Amino acid sequence: QVQLVESGGGLVQPGGSLRLSCAVSGNIVSLNDMDWYRQAPGKERELVAGISNGGNTNYADSVRGRFTISRDTATNTAYLQMNNLRPEDTAVYLCKIDVVYKETMGEFVAMKYWGKGTPVTVSA
Repeated sequence: QVQLVESGGGLVQPGGSLRLSCAVSGNIVSLNDMDWYRQAPGKERELVAGISNGGNTNYADSVRGRFTISRDTATNTAYLQMNNLRPEDTAVYLCKIDVVYKETMGEFVAMKYWGKGTPVTVSA
């Protein structure tokens, strides 16, 4: 199986910075796309940023130039560096991964996993 743990959220003033982490562990065969989504109260979940296993990145227009997604292939961890935060960035941030893992009986399984999320609040 696969475990996914997000961390790094919290309360920050407008203009501040936070760094989110998404750590993946388990019997991983390949870890493909890693994405950060966010969901604010009363709003739909939206894609914030994504990174492929080749390092290609994409960003929502609302965060481009302020947020940076990266990954450490040695530790199977994705990061979201968030700078110049605004009150409208307040949301629960969730990590989603596309992964192939090896079951105990040896079968390879491809799955999409979602984390439980880490809350980010931007307020003075």
